[in-house]
Amino acid sequence: MIAAIDIDAQKTFTPLCPAELPVAEGHLIANELNAQAALADYRVMTKDAHSPAAKWICPSHADMFQPTSLPDADITWVSHAIVGSYGFELLDGLPESREYDFCVWKGVDPEMHPYGACYHDLREKLSTGLIEWLRSKGVTAILAGGLATDYCVKTTVLQLLRAGGWEVIVNRAACRAIAADTETAAWKEMQECGAVILDNAAEVAAYLKRTNRLKPA
Repeated sequence: MIAAIDIDAQKTFTPLCPAELPVAEGHLIANELNAQAALADYRVMTKDAHSPAAKWICPSHADMFQPTSLPDADITWVSHAIVGSYGFELLDGLPESREYDFCVWKGVDPEMHPYGACYHDLREKLSTGLIEWLRSKGVTAILAGGLATDYCVKTTVLQLLRAGGWEVIVNRAACRAIAADTETAAWKEMQECGAVILDNAAEVAAYLKRTNRLKPA
């Protein structure tokens, strides 16, 4: 079984929300996410889902990346992905939340700001249920894409690789990053930890066919 995961593909991480955490071209990945999902048996959605009272919120972009005293929120961020806001929404062109097979909402607790979709906390003790659900469905390959490459995509991919039991394939065209240097480091780390990195959904389809994993049409 193959699962496609749309990781935090939300407007908050695009130029559509310049006051939040805009990632260049972040709003342009929906078609690639849809194309890779068409190759899968299951489709998973993950979302940042934050409170306006989150304790890691800082007043401006200039104040970001400062350490916090919170055990499960390492640094400060401007307000983003507030539940019910425009930024909280999925990218245009993606399914409604109810149309996915499994959903993860993370960062709901005001004291937590996780990056990966597999755990609610940075210490990785509190499971979101994603790993367990994937195992229950007999998933052997995961197709990943989303926002941003150098934070939530990378962390989710590494968590899935550490869990083991499946191959993790990351589609470059379905991702965008916050910064060039951290993007380069993220791709390197994911690959070194065992992820298969491919350029687009067409390459993903060819790879799945070559490895006899592509589901029948």
